[in-house]
Amino acid sequence: MELVVESGVKKMEEGEATRRNQTLICAPIMADTVDQMLNLMQKAKTSGADLVEVRLDSLKSFNPQSNINTIIKQSPLPTLFTYRPTWEGGQYAGDEASRLDALRLAMKLGADYIDVELKAIDEFNTALHGNKSAKCKVIVSSHNYDNTPSSEELGNLVARIQASGADIVKFATTALDITDVARVFQITVHSQVPIIAMVMGEKGLMSRILCPKFGGYLTFGTLEVGKVSAPGQPTIEDLLSIYNFRQLGPDTRIFGIIGKPVSHSKSPLLYNEAFRSVGFNGIYMPLLVDDVANFFRTYSSLDFAGFSCTIPHKEAIVDCCDEVNPTAKLIGAVNCVVRRPDGKLFGCNTDYVGAISAIEEALQGSQPIMSGSPLARKLFVVIGAGGAGKALAYGAKEKGARVVIANRTYERARELADVVGGQALSLDELSNFHPENDMILANTTSIGMQPKVDDTPISKEALRYYSLVFDAVYTPKITRLLREAQESGVKIVTGVEMFIGQAYEQYERFTELPAPKELFKKIMAGY
Repeated sequence: MELVVESGVKKMEEGEATRRNQTLICAPIMADTVDQMLNLMQKAKTSGADLVEVRLDSLKSFNPQSNINTIIKQSPLPTLFTYRPTWEGGQYAGDEASRLDALRLAMKLGADYIDVELKAIDEFNTALHGNKSAKCKVIVSSHNYDNTPSSEELGNLVARIQASGADIVKFATTALDITDVARVFQITVHSQVPIIAMVMGEKGLMSRILCPKFGGYLTFGTLEVGKVSAPGQPTIEDLLSIYNFRQLGPDTRIFGIIGKPVSHSKSPLLYNEAFRSVGFNGIYMPLLVDDVANFFRTYSSLDFAGFSCTIPHKEAIVDCCDEVNPTAKLIGAVNCVVRRPDGKLFGCNTDYVGAISAIEEALQGSQPIMSGSPLARKLFVVIGAGGAGKALAYGAKEKGARVVIANRTYERARELADVVGGQALSLDELSNFHPENDMILANTTSIGMQPKVDDTPISKEALRYYSLVFDAVYTPKITRLLREAQESGVKIVTGVEMFIGQAYEQYERFTELPAPKELFKKIMAGY
């Protein structure tokens, strides 16, 4: 199923209000005691939340009349009361009548919203006898922790929730694939009633961030990383500081980094800050993608406008592009895709430019600038034969270096070595490979990346034969490989330097604006 929305303008209008959408941020409040809840509510207000969801099922001791009254009177923000039973993913395992009585009491005492499950709404309405509070809005919810149903099934679900008398429709599904989110967006954007629609899990993160673009009533943002009321919730701080949530609207253009894994990426931090600095109406987010071809088939809208690509999709994405830059085609890997005004996908490779430039600068140091590359005639050892490995091998060859490819699978190393006219090794052979001193080493694999920070592709003893070591990994900035290289007196180039270098061209292709190079350096200085 394709997701199609109207393509919008690129730049915000001068003097536009700080807040471009009316989508609310709701902070789930889960605590053992009412006092702890009230403290968290103050924190939620300070963090920028618009309302709080009081999870009554998290309380260890609960006196409905006094506790609900205290919470409503002392809450600094509007309140949404939820008393989630175990059969709908909550913690309450008691009597159903008592649970629904507590929600009716919250309505009577002045709650702004209550959440009642679709499975319980008939019983709730029957006991209400038509005495619904004019102030309190009833959210009728449904949660699917197994999958995301078809569009038809979701449409039928929304119709059933509407028919129950809901003031606000809410449903949450589970993402088995990132393309599941498209069906939820379609339901949201066409809804005729206020709707809260979320897709749980890391692959559903996009649904929580982009709901202002598609007309969602609210999203949930947590106060702390990891303390979530449902899988995949971002923090309020990330929504506001990284994703510019208040600035999103129907015309916001979508960019992101396609990869697996992808949650470690600093790209959203970099690009979103740069977008904000110039008033560019775009958002950039992590996209956990299993199948790139399926992703592009599903998200064919012009508003899904540009993508960075990382491990393991840089080679597979070549076949998804309608046109590929000749250099990227020669390398056989793409790390940047832009959707042109006619909808066609254009792919290019900015990896090798960023990495090779950073390596050359480090080799040059304070020496006078030479006419040729300092890589000329150097023995340049590339670890990895994937997309980034191909890019570095091509770049080094172009600069006149003699290239060696080391890879876990010797056959893949041999294939790449044949293309660039180099030598092939298995990774196991690398530590004993030192035909000369003054070699260059470039790791393009994920070895040493968080969380496996103790891994390294080569023994420390072998590093003394190199004059420079580069690592494409930038989380952490100083990997074990780089740390041991420093300890061996070898120059190092971090993945952050490559990351910044390759981002310049991508930003310019995404925005058609000059890259804010100093801002990029400043943002990444802390990493």
